[in-house]
Amino acid sequence: MKEEFLLLLQSVQREGIDKLLAYIEKTDFFKAPASTRFHGNHEGGLLEHSLNVYHLLKEKLLHKPYSDIVKASDETIILITLLHDFCKANYYTVDYRNKKNEDGIWVKEPYYTVNDTIPYGHGEKSVMMITKFIDLTLEEMYCIRWHMGFTEPKELYNTISTVYERYPIALALHEADLEASYILESRKK
Repeated sequence: MKEEFLLLLQSVQREGIDKLLAYIEKTDFFKAPASTRFHGNHEGGLLEHSLNVYHLLKEKLLHKPYSDIVKASDETIILITLLHDFCKANYYTVDYRNKKNEDGIWVKEPYYTVNDTIPYGHGEKSVMMITKFIDLTLEEMYCIRWHMGFTEPKELYNTISTVYERYPIALALHEADLEASYILESRKK
């Protein structure tokens, strides 16, 4: 999976992509979970989730209604899918809690917890982190910023609706993210 991820990002022809790739290698991106308790809450979950979103969005854009209205470059698809959760790099840590095992003996059990050193939101933090290395188009910024869709506070629903009307690929990214999280990844045991 890591090799596929790197090959895809290496195909992006933007100034600074080499620095972004070097930064990613220094983080825990490839080992990080995608969440603490839900989808992808295992080592490598973030990498797996990012690739799942990439493949789902690529497929989604081949079919109506998106095939008629979205004309996105391969670079855009790669960037918005593989990096939509970039803010989760160096975001989780492992802690331990006591739990009784099947024999009734207390043992230390590892679990993921959040260590948010950059409290700047979710989508907006990913955009901020990416743009330290490469330029994003406005469409790419909107896609990444609003990929959480209507899980955002209700006060932002009008803004989200406006973004999805102007940039249908942002809605497609949100859908691919949900499909990866709730269909592909939540069913894994």
